[in-house]
Amino acid sequence: MNRRVFVRGVGGGAVAGLAGCLTRNGETDDPAVDEGPLRVVTYSSMATGPTPAGEWLRETVADEFSEEVEWHVPESGIDQYIRRAQLGADVGADVVLGLTAAELALVDATLDDETRLFASLDRSRLDYADRVRDALEFAEPRDRALPVDTGYITLVYDAIELERPPETFDDLLAGRFRDALLAQDPRTSDPGRAFLLWTVAEFGSDFTAYWRDLRDNGVRLCEHWTEAYRDSYLDGDRPLVVSYSTDRVAASAADRDLRRHRIAPLNGAGYRQTEGVALFAEAARTDLAYEFVDLLLSSAAQAELATRNVQFPAVEPEFVDLDDRFPRYAREPPETVTLGYDDLRGELDGWLGEWANEFPE
Repeated sequence: MNRRVFVRGVGGGAVAGLAGCLTRNGETDDPAVDEGPLRVVTYSSMATGPTPAGEWLRETVADEFSEEVEWHVPESGIDQYIRRAQLGADVGADVVLGLTAAELALVDATLDDETRLFASLDRSRLDYADRVRDALEFAEPRDRALPVDTGYITLVYDAIELERPPETFDDLLAGRFRDALLAQDPRTSDPGRAFLLWTVAEFGSDFTAYWRDLRDNGVRLCEHWTEAYRDSYLDGDRPLVVSYSTDRVAASAADRDLRRHRIAPLNGAGYRQTEGVALFAEAARTDLAYEFVDLLLSSAAQAELATRNVQFPAVEPEFVDLDDRFPRYAREPPETVTLGYDDLRGELDGWLGEWANEFPE
């Protein structure tokens, strides 16, 4: 959940830089790169924390395939790999885990058709690809990503501090919610970007006017989900935060007061954010990468991702057996809002620019 905070220095393997990966034509100063670890780009909470899903994946890959996983958690997220591709430098990674439709749209809006960052998937090499729920598929023309989990952006509120939560977007502008909301910067945070897209879906071209009203009502913007949720909301700084409808799963596991972890869908809905996995076009360990992707869609991995990453599985329900805590506390909003790849490509950059004009640094 940034949840996607991009930092360097992650457990389970060193974070590689550009050294030893100077070109994209196969030349490298590391002759053993084809025999090295599987280099997986992801976000910090996947690889770090008390019980991260990444640690289970690393141990499972070691047990089942006798191979090593090396986590790469870049400060600038997918932008780092877009820049490498533009420079003609080797991306230095095999797989990206946690890719969203918005990030895929940004890749395609930035790179020309001749510069491939991700490979089209050969689904015939995957035993479990047909388990994925049809509604979650990325539906982009080159079939480069497979869903691995999904979640819903909603508001989480403190029922001790708030007698009743906001029920609509307009409610958030009321005086009783002045200086109450914690949100994330959509340029640096995946949940923040999802919340921005939700307002685009709700208000269309008038979304910037809504954000001006939020600003006037005292919304506090944080760079990442961790800063907004862990560092501010859990400390009691404010009683409302943009987060996930699965919040109570993690809160119950941490034995927190669940009165401070109530879910508030806006307009009876939540914004669906699906995370996927993709192979870099010039991956060194392609065979192992396909084995890793198939592992992610296995029943065991889907259960672990749901429990540890606190997101809904991407596969059909009959293929995964969840811990009792998840169905008890995870909430799926009555209605779903989402913008797909076709909605985002060619538009997202513009929306982010318009938003940035309202919130200059």
